[in-house]
Amino acid sequence: MKATLTLLLLLGGIPLFSNLQLPQQKAFNEQLIEDYQNQRYADALSLLKNSYPEPVTDTKILSSMAYASQMAGNLPDAEKYYQRIYNLDSSNYHVLFNLGKLNIRKGNDAKAKTYLVQYLTKDSTNFFVYQDLAEISIGEGNPKVTINYLEKANKLQPLNADVASELSGYYISANRPADAETVLNIAIDADQENISLLQSFLKLKYTENKLEEVISYGEKLFQLGDNSTYVRNKVGEAYYLNGKYDCGLETLMAIQPGMQSEVSYYFIAGCYKGLKNQSKAIEYFQKAIDAGLSPNIDVYYSEIANSYTKLNKNNKALTAYQKALQFDEKPMTYYLIADLYDSNLKDKKGALKYYRKFVASNRQSGQNKYLVYAKSRITTLSR
Repeated sequence: MKATLTLLLLLGGIPLFSNLQLPQQKAFNEQLIEDYQNQRYADALSLLKNSYPEPVTDTKILSSMAYASQMAGNLPDAEKYYQRIYNLDSSNYHVLFNLGKLNIRKGNDAKAKTYLVQYLTKDSTNFFVYQDLAEISIGEGNPKVTINYLEKANKLQPLNADVASELSGYYISANRPADAETVLNIAIDADQENISLLQSFLKLKYTENKLEEVISYGEKLFQLGDNSTYVRNKVGEAYYLNGKYDCGLETLMAIQPGMQSEVSYYFIAGCYKGLKNQSKAIEYFQKAIDAGLSPNIDVYYSEIANSYTKLNKNNKALTAYQKALQFDEKPMTYYLIADLYDSNLKDKKGALKYYRKFVASNRQSGQNKYLVYAKSRITTLSR
């Protein structure tokens, strides 16, 4: 109860009846705390409304009403209460942050951006504001703006793995490998077993054609339990290019059969050829040809996945979608995988990962219903 009381005080204070006797005041406060502790936010809101009839002008009471509305999922009312607070006290710029967050949840990025940019005129040291603005800018399709916000967030919290990984990816795309390495080194020094950071570093070294480092970081990822197709393909290719055909073959053959692609088949064939096993080389070169016959093969696998979903064969659907990604990393495929994890497999972590990939890879200007929905699910699943 003490922790909840502290939380409520931080959120704007527990409203008190100044005109009631102590027992009535105590009963009200205990009921409000109990509602919060048991996440009965709608009940807490009703209690506040019944206890404080309109017009309410006390900003602490309005703050409690706004918070209860927000937690109850009543976003329109929450936004109205926060706006009333700001109208009563424009010096309370923290309300701008809440208004920005609310509009992100509602999918109204343009409005959220207005509030968050306004917030920065009062406080330029809020990491989360820069992080949110970076996510909004991704939907606007302006990488330079995204980098700018990510850089500011990274400067405030250089050890944040999500921002460091995302920023390094933009640096790599912008042909700024030295900057990417600086950002990743700082974050990795603080968390040397962070798979996302190590994957980003491997990607950097692959683009720089530093094969020994690709192998070194790839093997470390394997030891940490990361057997992703992406890492195995890059490490297997690095072994092949270094003439270590046995190691390349072992690495690439460990990819699940359903996840093999034209690329992996090609390098498996190359490894067999390097080992002078010509019959096996021919077999896998043929598999590479078969796998790469159609430029629309990712579409075919997505259609297969959709059919498996309708048959309620969700794991097979997931495998087919992952196969589609190997041929073309289309944003919509990320969305479909996220929705599969979210709706059918009930895998919160998997859903979050692919919703974020969808949002990050979506370069469309403006909004669409999938982008709005993905962002709302990211907010909900991140709680």
